[in-house]
Amino acid sequence: MHGTLLDIAEVAERSGLAPSALRFYEKKGLIAPEGRNGLRRAYRPDVLERLALVTCARSAGFSIAEIERFVVARPSDADVRARMTAKADDLDEQIGRFTRLRDSLRHAAVCDHEPIVDCPDFKRAVGNVAATPTATAPADAPTEASAEASSTGTAPDTATATAREAGTATAGTAARIA
Repeated sequence: MHGTLLDIAEVAERSGLAPSALRFYEKKGLIAPEGRNGLRRAYRPDVLERLALVTCARSAGFSIAEIERFVVARPSDADVRARMTAKADDLDEQIGRFTRLRDSLRHAAVCDHEPIVDCPDFKRAVGNVAATPTATAPADAPTEASAEASSTGTAPDTATATAREAGTATAGTAARIA
């Protein structure tokens, strides 16, 4: 079985995470090494699945503490289930907002109004995006992600990941204005 273990450097490379992030996740109980390869941590290959779950949850806005509770949750954990439902609702809202933003940008890309930002359709679409309430904190508010970045040297780029996922979550071939 020792031959099937992955060195921390290989896990870092395959997962796209820094070794310091792996050690941080280990400290938080999200992953566990199977043993050592000399002085280096060694993990079972299924750690990559757990790291994919953690990375996905982080990009969805879950805190490390929430993920800690999530990975040990049982079907009877009503609080965790309620939090999952609330987070799914938040994601639906974000996806809708990003979809409207994407559609307004697609309109602007083909609009011949001068200047583009004065186009009534574009203004209405941007207003629809901006008018949607969000559950996100102000940009200058400290977050767990910034605290994690300080301790691990890595910062999950949740806005980019969420935008990328939202942009590919729906197919849109024509420029619609929501």
